[in-house]
Amino acid sequence: MGTQETEQPETGDVLDDDADEVVVFSDYVCPFCYLGRASLEQYRGQREAPLDAKWHPFDLRGHRRDESGEIQEDVDDGKDEAYFEQVRENVERLGEEYDAKIDLDAVPDTDSWDAQQAALYVREEHPEQFEAFDDGLFEAFWIEHRDIGDEEVIIDVAESVGLDGEAVREGIHDEAWAEKLESEFEEARQRGVTGVPTFAYENHAARGAVPPEQLKRLIEG
Repeated sequence: MGTQETEQPETGDVLDDDADEVVVFSDYVCPFCYLGRASLEQYRGQREAPLDAKWHPFDLRGHRRDESGEIQEDVDDGKDEAYFEQVRENVERLGEEYDAKIDLDAVPDTDSWDAQQAALYVREEHPEQFEAFDDGLFEAFWIEHRDIGDEEVIIDVAESVGLDGEAVREGIHDEAWAEKLESEFEEARQRGVTGVPTFAYENHAARGAVPPEQLKRLIEG
């Protein structure tokens, strides 16, 4: 199974953001982040008033990184076969519920750091094209089963939505953007985000691929 660290639905107090915008903390290699996006789109489709969604990166596997930034697979996080079987069952159930089926066995086991760094660059430098790029990365991984840890895949997605591929490549290799990404990861931790997806609205948050009706309660009270 490709991706493994995931979060189940929770709600609680966190954060403080603009009333017309929900902040979505996510990682491209998290299946529940993909499913949570589908739930969010269902909810947004039910609303009369528009709702902006702002992406915020989160390093799902950060606890496994060594000093060089490489992910170590031998780190014991206490998650056994029973845990991953429950993950699989939840993914299948929610995929049916949100009409967003995914195949956990088909996706590659990869590191999303470069994809998130590219996304941060695009969010800040080309915000008008960010949503398409963000969608493209999720679809490349979860629908097309492409390795978004591969720089060339990231560049291909960027160019497919009209971005300058070489500019995005420079963003991936720019140490300043790497530092900004790490700062965003740290900001998420300081704001109380411990897992993804987390949907933050005003001073409350819901964690996990929660259903549209729970997002409605979060945002509409």
